[in-house]
Amino acid sequence: MAMNHGKTRTPGATDAGSAGSGCGAPCWISLTSHGLEASQRFYGAVLGWQWRPAEADDHFRIALADSAPVAGIAVLPALRQTGVAWTPYFAVPDADQAAARARERGGTAGVGPLRLPPGRVALLSDRHGATFGIWEGERFGRWEPWRRSAPAFITLHTRDAFDAAMFYGGVLDWASDRPGSCEVEYEADEVLLRSQGHVVARLESGESDTAPDPSVRPHWQVTFLVDDVPGCARAARRHGGGVLEEGEHEAVLRDPDGARFTVISAAGSPPAG
Repeated sequence: MAMNHGKTRTPGATDAGSAGSGCGAPCWISLTSHGLEASQRFYGAVLGWQWRPAEADDHFRIALADSAPVAGIAVLPALRQTGVAWTPYFAVPDADQAAARARERGGTAGVGPLRLPPGRVALLSDRHGATFGIWEGERFGRWEPWRRSAPAFITLHTRDAFDAAMFYGGVLDWASDRPGSCEVEYEADEVLLRSQGHVVARLESGESDTAPDPSVRPHWQVTFLVDDVPGCARAARRHGGGVLEEGEHEAVLRDPDGARFTVISAAGSPPAG
């Protein structure tokens, strides 16, 4: 995985936690984990998160930054088969319909839809194998302040960004006449997804469907904006994780279960586009 993905370093550009009403927009990020306690210790040390339980669910925790929800960590029997990974979720009005659309377009439904208070979720894969989630129903509280703070963004690395945009557009109603639908913009070899005028995701071409290294297969990359990239890398090593790539302003890290994520310096990032 290349450390520098050009336009991906844009604070606020791909706001994975947006609470916006935009149809098909990214609305949450979550980690499937082998153990809640270990994951909480690791991400608390590396990213400074605090934690609270989800409503009526002992298998799910909400990560907090400055008291605002940032992400989720889930350990559910139904999710064990999916492996450990960070996954973006997209807002849909009907999870069953979205899952059916994914299957019709060559994707697969791995888990769900199932109830995960306060909504319904499903884990899907697109037709090139990248995993993503869909979310139907009420969102977590205080999302709007979190969206404005833009602590994370997402990028799809795939073989053909334009083909991927067609798939996701059909599943998530991108560029449709549905009120609040996301807009799609084609730029060079990438696709930009906009919601309410803001870039909320990027789709980039170049990854191989058959590469043995999971970092170069089609996948959604989750990137967190941080104040101290070297400090995050040191904390990852101290707490059982690893550093896969490291630069002055960006690092690709691995948690103890193998989930990859990227941290990028908020101060070193260019202005939002």
